[in-house]
Amino acid sequence: MKKELINELFQKFENACYLFNEIECWSARELQEILGYSKWDNFMKVVEKSKAACTNAGEKVSDHFADVGKMVPLGSGAEREITDLALTRYACYLIGQNGDSGKAEIAFAQTYFAVQTRKQEIIEQRLLDVARVSAREKLSKSEKKLSGIIYERGVDDKGFASIRSKGDQALFGGFSTHDLKRKLSVPGGKPLADFLPTLTIKAKDFATELTSHNVVEKDLKGENSISKEHIDNNLAVRKMLIERGVKPESLPPSEDVGKVKRRLEGDAKKVLKDAKKLKGKKKKS
Repeated sequence: MKKELINELFQKFENACYLFNEIECWSARELQEILGYSKWDNFMKVVEKSKAACTNAGEKVSDHFADVGKMVPLGSGAEREITDLALTRYACYLIGQNGDSGKAEIAFAQTYFAVQTRKQEIIEQRLLDVARVSAREKLSKSEKKLSGIIYERGVDDKGFASIRSKGDQALFGGFSTHDLKRKLSVPGGKPLADFLPTLTIKAKDFATELTSHNVVEKDLKGENSISKEHIDNNLAVRKMLIERGVKPESLPPSEDVGKVKRRLEGDAKKVLKDAKKLKGKKKKS
């Protein structure tokens, strides 16, 4: 996510915050607009999912989603009341979790409402952490998909491990998986990908997806032909990186993605633990 967009969204969320019954809240109507939902009905679908998640967490919906009325001007100069909700930070966090993760605004909201100290540098780092964890999970799914495809074409688990290792060797300029793990000081028994930076994880994922696609399209069978395909795809991805000035084997290792994921999950627990409640009180704004 670009820094300019982060700055813009940060200010929007900060400006939308107000006090309701002495609790920090956000208006659902304003949040709908900030999160890029053009229709109230579509946004309310996300809100209803979030209410269900609130209940499943053992929380009272009325403690975090308070019905309030909001006056809006009409063309005649008069005003009319429309429905609105006062949302606590926890409610907004749940909306972020249940919204369309493809929206940049939703991705930002997931982090903004997950951290208690709203400092941009903390938010920026957490967004990077979320992106890395997501990339790692995506790579795992891609590898599982490829494993399933080639299993049907005569390649067992041992063969898949060999294919994946040869792909790594092609991507990392001759370094085998074992060599690179030693170079990056990856603990024994830990996957190499858990210590790679986001860019390299995505590079491995792209090459893996290419292999899955071409194995089917070219109707490849057997370890040798599939291995060659995977090597070629990793070499192609490496060529692209090198042309852009990136040597994947020279990038420094990143923090164990497992630790990053646990830290993110810890943030989620803190949101619930520190949740301030509206106690079901109603008030017209």
